[in-house]
Amino acid sequence: MFIDQAKIFVKAGDGGRGCGSIYRDKYNRRGIPDGGDGGKGTDIIIRAERNLCTLLDFKYRRHFFGQHGGHGSSKNKKGKGAPDIIIRVPPGTIIKDLKTDCILRDLSKDKEEVIVARGGKGGLGNRHHKEPALGEPGEEKELLLDLKLIAQIGVIGFPNVGKSTLISSISNAHPKIAAYPFTTKSPVLGAVNFEDKNFVVADIPGLIKGSSEGKGLGDKFLRHIERTKILIHLIDMSGFEGRDPIEDYKTINRELKNYSKEVAKKPQIIAANKMDLEAAGDNLARFKKVIKKKAYPISALKKEGLEELIEAVAQRL
Repeated sequence: MFIDQAKIFVKAGDGGRGCGSIYRDKYNRRGIPDGGDGGKGTDIIIRAERNLCTLLDFKYRRHFFGQHGGHGSSKNKKGKGAPDIIIRVPPGTIIKDLKTDCILRDLSKDKEEVIVARGGKGGLGNRHHKEPALGEPGEEKELLLDLKLIAQIGVIGFPNVGKSTLISSISNAHPKIAAYPFTTKSPVLGAVNFEDKNFVVADIPGLIKGSSEGKGLGDKFLRHIERTKILIHLIDMSGFEGRDPIEDYKTINRELKNYSKEVAKKPQIIAANKMDLEAAGDNLARFKKVIKKKAYPISALKKEGLEELIEAVAQRL
């Protein structure tokens, strides 16, 4: 299951108590304060790890509580600091503080991390010739984890135009493929190796008219192409189900513009799919006259024309 948003609550550990202790012996009847300081509470850290690709774990665990630091003791012994808690997330996760509505960090690289809640300092013992103090409380926050996939290439288009077939043909990804719309319900990543170049491609679930406003969960899917550098705009050139390739092209671009001007400005490589079917040739000729942009004729199912398409993508990158 692909989960790309989750709310979690984190509470760092409190600092340990300082100790109040008096050392006495036969030579020192008044006594010497020797109470040690308390230990530091748990820090809560969020770290990006590349072997993760979803926030599914946070569907079942949403609360993280740190341990308090060890209490100080006599003979100037300091309390033990509590171990940190490491919360692991996929690269591309944005961490937002829900109370302040501020972004704490965008973890875009593997092993990048941030302390989201600091543990409290331990209280001072009376060895400082002061009254022993309680430890400071640890920070607590309610956070939103927002995952936006990191891929150089995003494959966009209407449902059932062959996006899953394309990504399975050019990469190591194996998405579900079936002859009905919305087979792909969540983004799928695949690694493409072409000559001496390697890049990641994302199969974005099908977009429809009104996607930018949330229709068909389109706004949830569009957010995953915000980090991409290039879009492969896949069009069913056969006019399957009575659709017009020209109108499909215009509709998708209109939805991109309505969603974000930055996304709409991303370079697009047009791939004319299903060229093995009847009427595709006539539709492609008509498409080129109206749109007047280069389109790469392919058949993802029969793996025809894919090398030229991937070469164009690699050169553009």
